[in-house]
Amino acid sequence: MINDYQKAAHWRNPANKLFPHQVGFTCPPHDFDAAASDFLRMAPPTVGVHGRMLHVPDYAYALDQRKQHFHLLEEFVHCMANNGADVCGQVGSNWVHAGGLGVEGVRAHCEMLSEKYQTPFHMAGYAMVEALRDRNIARVALNAAYHRPEWWRGTVAFLEEAGVEVAWAGNFYDQGWFASQAEVDACRWCFDGGLARKSFQYVAERAPNVDAYIINGMCNFRSGANGQARRPVHLEAELEALLGAPVIGHDTALYWRMFRTLGLAPVTRQGSLLSSLR
Repeated sequence: MINDYQKAAHWRNPANKLFPHQVGFTCPPHDFDAAASDFLRMAPPTVGVHGRMLHVPDYAYALDQRKQHFHLLEEFVHCMANNGADVCGQVGSNWVHAGGLGVEGVRAHCEMLSEKYQTPFHMAGYAMVEALRDRNIARVALNAAYHRPEWWRGTVAFLEEAGVEVAWAGNFYDQGWFASQAEVDACRWCFDGGLARKSFQYVAERAPNVDAYIINGMCNFRSGANGQARRPVHLEAELEALLGAPVIGHDTALYWRMFRTLGLAPVTRQGSLLSSLR
């Protein structure tokens, strides 16, 4: 099919842009997402961020719903291109394996959308693969956090298809912090601040000889001022000092990939992956 889309010519003129670097995020349909705020807080002042939720009114976090609505990612990129975004990011690590495209298929799909709408597009799940390859990380342990078994097992399969060995994987229920998966789900992806440290220590005890520790999804820990929720990207420098190895979340991998596309680096103190951009 011939692509007849043309990004508006006026976006090539810097005088027409609100920010020299314009960033777009999309997120799962039923969550107020931290990505736009996190990225903006660590970025240089030349960066502006816009968010757009995927619209699925009956969304229930099922993997088949992600596959059914995979086409909405193109709608998102199209919208962001129309509005002058320089790069787009998709939050949510399960979408890459739920779509059934495989690692190479996801890479090709991201490349296709990027070229079609003249706007680079990155997915969190594939950004993790890119980050691990960039840092020559071949063996990892997965802190699967709140992810249900069918979710994190899909992540393990996707990583292994990409050539990454997963030495150990398990979520908060597997680690013994909750009595059931239902209790984990009831927390709505946001957990006690101390659980980040405890859960990573647990994973490190079971997989002491890995190149890096990774954490699934977009987990939140109430570790900020007055118990404000924070994602792993805020905790990685501290966790790396504790474990003596790189710690990478899907949030971090996505931000790293988007900063690299922009040719920028965070201005705040971050873990080893984001710090490598400097």
